Amino acid sequence: MKKISYILFLFFSNVAFGQSFTKTTYGIQSTVDGLIVEIQFNSPKIVRVVKAPEGTSYKKESLSVIKKPESIKLDIQQQGNAVLLKSEALQVELNLMTGKVAFSNLNGGQLFTEKDYGTQFTAIKDVNKNTYSVRQAFRLDKDEVIYGLGQQQNGKISQRGQKVFLRQDNMKVCIPFFQSVKGYGVFWDNYAPTTFLDNPQETSFDSEVGDCSDYYFLYGSSADGVITQLRDLTGQAPLMPLWVYGFNQSRERYKTQFELVDVVKKYRSLKVPLDGIIQDWQYWGKDSNWNAMGFDRSTFPDPKSMVDSVHQLNAHIFIVAWPGFGPQTKQYAEFKNKKMLIDFETWPPRSGTTPYDVYNPVARDIYWSYLNKGVFSLNSDAWWLDSSEPDHVNLKEKDFDLPTYLGTFRSVRNAFPLQHVGGVYDHQRQTTSDKRVMILTRSAFAGQQRYGANTWSGDVGSNWQTFRKQIPAGLNFSLCGIPYWNTDIGGFFAGAFVKGGGAKNPEFQELYTRWMQFATFTPMMRSHGTDIPREIYQFGNRGEWPFDVQEKFINLRYHLLPYLYATAWNVTSHSGSIMRALYMDFVNDKKVYDIENEYLFGKSFLVSPVTDKGAATQSVYLPAGAVWYDFWTGERTEGGKAVNKETPIDIIPLYVKGGSIIPWGPKVQFAEEKKWDNLELRIYPGADAEFTLYEDENNNYNYEQGKYTEITFYWNDHASTLTIKDRKGSFPGMLATRKFDIVLVNHQNGTGAGNSSKFNNTITYKGKEVTVKL
Repeated sequence: MKKISYILFLFFSNVAFGQSFTKTTYGIQSTVDGLIVEIQFNSPKIVRVVKAPEGTSYKKESLSVIKKPESIKLDIQQQGNAVLLKSEALQVELNLMTGKVAFSNLNGGQLFTEKDYGTQFTAIKDVNKNTYSVRQAFRLDKDEVIYGLGQQQNGKISQRGQKVFLRQDNMKVCIPFFQSVKGYGVFWDNYAPTTFLDNPQETSFDSEVGDCSDYYFLYGSSADGVITQLRDLTGQAPLMPLWVYGFNQSRERYKTQFELVDVVKKYRSLKVPLDGIIQDWQYWGKDSNWNAMGFDRSTFPDPKSMVDSVHQLNAHIFIVAWPGFGPQTKQYAEFKNKKMLIDFETWPPRSGTTPYDVYNPVARDIYWSYLNKGVFSLNSDAWWLDSSEPDHVNLKEKDFDLPTYLGTFRSVRNAFPLQHVGGVYDHQRQTTSDKRVMILTRSAFAGQQRYGANTWSGDVGSNWQTFRKQIPAGLNFSLCGIPYWNTDIGGFFAGAFVKGGGAKNPEFQELYTRWMQFATFTPMMRSHGTDIPREIYQFGNRGEWPFDVQEKFINLRYHLLPYLYATAWNVTSHSGSIMRALYMDFVNDKKVYDIENEYLFGKSFLVSPVTDKGAATQSVYLPAGAVWYDFWTGERTEGGKAVNKETPIDIIPLYVKGGSIIPWGPKVQFAEEKKWDNLELRIYPGADAEFTLYEDENNNYNYEQGKYTEITFYWNDHASTLTIKDRKGSFPGMLATRKFDIVLVNHQNGTGAGNSSKFNNTITYKGKEVTVKL
């Protein structure tokens, strides 16, 4: 009662001085300098700040945010011209004179602040609607480093000092989010084209359309913590099927069903591992029939037989679908009749192809009905949702004035991939839970991690400079909370190498091989491109280096499957990340803040892709605070310094953090060929370690009902003991008994890409705790 009286006293005393605020269910609201300002706590660590011109009304239904605000305990006090709101995790201050909102930790240390009078609205007419362009300015610390903004091809890991126009495009994924080395993140919840600017005076988001200024402050204390809050706000990432973490082959394009099946047969005959084969465009025939979601019977006479043949070969098939429809398709006619097309030109040019209104839930229903009947009914395994940004051919500014279900195209432009991909995911989940949704797609927006999507970096060029840029592009994308990303091995456009022999061109062979080494350590390993077919046998025969090195890294990928699947489970169950910028794990080592060509794969492997043509050696910085083992030689090195690593064509600089336990999978031809009943465990001493092995039924959603197992390993470095804890959980077909071959890694043992030949100990494990001293 005393607290309520105190708040009322504050309110009436503020009225007397002309500076009033009211307490709301989730925070406060005030009118300051002609703006309505609302501060709303979605949780103790997530704060929403909304501002709008006085006298206006707005109703904002977020497309990205799915978390509902929580009614939490807040301490609200006035201190002079400021209102201070304190949760159990942070403090927020509203300046009642200038409207500035600032965030600090519970000790008063400043985390992030707006500028005084930093919110600007400019009245505009968005076709028939009176609204605004909206700009919000902040101020960062001088030496503060930030990351994010989606996938930009600027070659930068830090996004300080950048001006970036955020509008979706091929190769450019635009997400108005950044996170700071100070342990917070900011999501600007606006879907219009937006300019991000950072200079010594300010950091700002400036959107072409917005009824309000609307952003979320997320306090996580660390990069992992920020991503945890972002996933809490916008959705968790479901687990992909085990097979998709293997090797996937594609080209632009397989022209007949026989050509596609023959590729799988060839891999099997060569005994080179393969799990996915991808059917690209034009299986429907002519461009006027673009995306008909049906097969041209002259080239694909029996598509069900094609899918069945792939399955009989123990592989899986992706089939492409686009958001645009040619004028002769049934979909085009239905969407046009129901006014569900966005009437601009998309790919392919001069074909009359037009995208459907992805923002309309009924249109998404119709889209799936055709996709399900024409493709999914064949028992296909995964989707390639191409051009999901989408392609905008012959772009005209007036195209952004076109109507959609949610307003003008301009007002919702950047959310196109979120709506399109989300529609396919939601409908497949409603159709069956027997097969996990897997969507390969070219664009993304905040929240898309909840839709089983893996975004690739677009139609990038086949050259060394572009290759190098993919590393920071993928890292910044992952730092936006979306964990699944990949790139065309070798780059998409490889026409410059055709004259020199294509896949037999030594320059392309080197570029492709180095790119494949990088792809081995990304969330999806996928070969694709135009101009030059990329199947392993196109490069030569076994015994020739281009074949042998590729085979070596494909096999390495499969040895890593138990590690990668466990890492993926950490993504799903604990908001983890697969590709990790070095700062995520070594925030106290400022030397790593701006390293754009190294990263962690999971929490144990440090990867330094070779991105210079002809490089014989490469300098690699090993972060301070850990000891590091050369994966290939077992050599141990203290962190905090750079080492020079020799890089012959079959070696990528690869280091394992001391205090790691790596489960080493068997040699297989496809992901599920062998059970993990006799795993090698590589222990890298130098610190205590913990690792949880995860297993389930591999390709259904029974894990959501708890049908999975976890086996946790603890390494006590001081005592040199390994403890395997009781197995948790169960699922049909799980292993009751298994062996673990224990390898204590040093320069003589447990090194390289093959299986070890000798072990420190072998344990028969039946699900009950066991400890062994090494």
